[in-house]
Amino acid sequence: MTPISYFLVLSALLFAIGVLGVLIRRNVIVMLMSIELMLNAVNLAFIALGRQVGSIDGQVIVFFVITVAAAEAAVGLGIVIAVFRNRATVNADELNLLRW
Repeated sequence: MTPISYFLVLSALLFAIGVLGVLIRRNVIVMLMSIELMLNAVNLAFIALGRQVGSIDGQVIVFFVITVAAAEAAVGLGIVIAVFRNRATVNADELNLLRW
């Protein structure tokens, strides 16, 4: 059986890659993919910890996180497409539509 520490280290690495993707890249689509990567890293940690404890609670939480991630991806991609049609760019530095 694989130790839980392997899963938690993999989850931490995936989360760190996602954080770096959000902080370093300026493309909004890449930033959305990095957020999805962070959510999947948290899902991996929930599943690993739930399996270690012997509870199904981790899987229930993962179900809700996946539901929220799917909604976030659909709404976020819709917003990105609408902004791209108006501005012809998906660079986060050039998008200031939400500023006063």
